[in-house]
Amino acid sequence: MDPEQAVEMVDENTICVAAILGSTLNGEFEDVKRINDLLEEKNKETGWETAIHVDAASGGFIAPFLYPELEWDFRLPWVKSINVSGHKYGLVYPGIGWCVWRTKEDLPDDLVFHINYLGTDQPTFTLNFSKGSSQVIAQYYQLIRHGFEGHKNIMENCQENAMVIKEGLEKTGRFNIVSKDQGVPLVAFSLKDHTRHDEFEVSDMLRRFGWIVPAYTMPADAQHVTVLRVVIREEFSRTLAERLVLDIDTVMNQLDALPSNDVCTSHLNC
Repeated sequence: MDPEQAVEMVDENTICVAAILGSTLNGEFEDVKRINDLLEEKNKETGWETAIHVDAASGGFIAPFLYPELEWDFRLPWVKSINVSGHKYGLVYPGIGWCVWRTKEDLPDDLVFHINYLGTDQPTFTLNFSKGSSQVIAQYYQLIRHGFEGHKNIMENCQENAMVIKEGLEKTGRFNIVSKDQGVPLVAFSLKDHTRHDEFEVSDMLRRFGWIVPAYTMPADAQHVTVLRVVIREEFSRTLAERLVLDIDTVMNQLDALPSNDVCTSHLNC
């Protein structure tokens, strides 16, 4: 998201500007601080109080440990709420996530559901009231077990393994790296040469080696770009990173050995 364009679109009906800390497509962190600074100016000019919600589903468990100097959270005055998914980089199985508001006043009480049939008033803000608590317990365990330094070590290891893949792919000379170094520990990349193969063929061939590496087109205004993406998690070791690079290189050589789809025959106009 371009901060200038986003804030330019803000009007009196805008509830908030939602910034993503860790794009699903390429892992990029959007510039929350720039959005905050532009909103500060616009709110002063108009008298509005347009706030920011940060979708930190992935980045919320990454930025504090890898990029502590990055301002994206409640250090910025117009950030009023942040959501994080524990089942992404919080190291917990699917089903845990939360949203945090800067102050109690930033969450209108009209949106809070109160019940008292369990003996005391219990406010809740959720779409489904009754659910298991195993994910909450698992998240608590992970936080206590690893602590800040332990989680930092895990995130640093993920980032280092992402760099192993990135550098290995660059050495082949066959790929453009679409992802940035600062962001979610992932590598998004595309082929430099599409005359013989495309990313979907590479993805399909990698399945024969046991790898599920998705290939997909980028969103509106960039549909012509197709990328492959490798997301690095805690259990993805240096050995696996090196093996993946070798398998990608093997797949490319195997695809090169196949007959070209673009071979011209004498009876066709080429």
